[in-house]
Amino acid sequence: MMARVLDPLREAGRCALFLLRMLAGVRPGAGLAVSVLQQTFLIGGRSLVIIMICGFFVGMVLALQSINALQQFGASDQVSLLVGKSLFRELGPVLTALLFAGRAGTSVAAEIGLMKATSQIDAMELMAIDPVQHIALPRFLAGLISVPLLTAMFNAMAILGAVIFSIGVMGLDSGTFWTKLQTGVYFQEDFLGGFWKSLVFGGIVSLIAVWYGFSARPTGAGVGTATTNTVVVSSVLVLVFDFIMTSFLT
Repeated sequence: MMARVLDPLREAGRCALFLLRMLAGVRPGAGLAVSVLQQTFLIGGRSLVIIMICGFFVGMVLALQSINALQQFGASDQVSLLVGKSLFRELGPVLTALLFAGRAGTSVAAEIGLMKATSQIDAMELMAIDPVQHIALPRFLAGLISVPLLTAMFNAMAILGAVIFSIGVMGLDSGTFWTKLQTGVYFQEDFLGGFWKSLVFGGIVSLIAVWYGFSARPTGAGVGTATTNTVVVSSVLVLVFDFIMTSFLT
């Protein structure tokens, strides 16, 4: 029983030491910048389509549910305010991070796990090349950059979906819609709060992905377990840290 309690704590400690090792060896330069930009395209750019599609339909569904609820109180003109605050504060960062974990996090964990299974990491160590700096660090920094940008795109597509449904389908006044959105959503409280959340979530998902990739057993089953653990653990941590950050930011 005690081992079941201590094992997650040991795993968290190893992951924290891995993060310190990764950050301690940062050497800013053109090589690192190129690697980060390349990984940003591979794990961030390739996640853009699913982020945009999901954001668009989340915005439409959110507008539909909001209008149905607000009509009972004669306040359907407040739909843009409800949609905007929900997206920027909560739904945008959280859903983007969960989608990123399922799309990019598993890809990173599987890629690194496969490199370990095929002895590529061992070969780098034999050549005195630190695999943590050359493999883990660029992917971690790329995830840190990608999630806030993807969150912004998710929010933009969700607003577009809400606009199309609210104005195009339900016939709400466009002037009222945009006025309520512009005057009710605040930069510091709503936009910046969501930005800090997305930055933290990006770091969490990226760290979990590279950690489980490096700690995976060098077998096919080990790589599969690493990808599964990446989705499960990162999703749970995103929701836990969302509650913690919401408690401090509100």
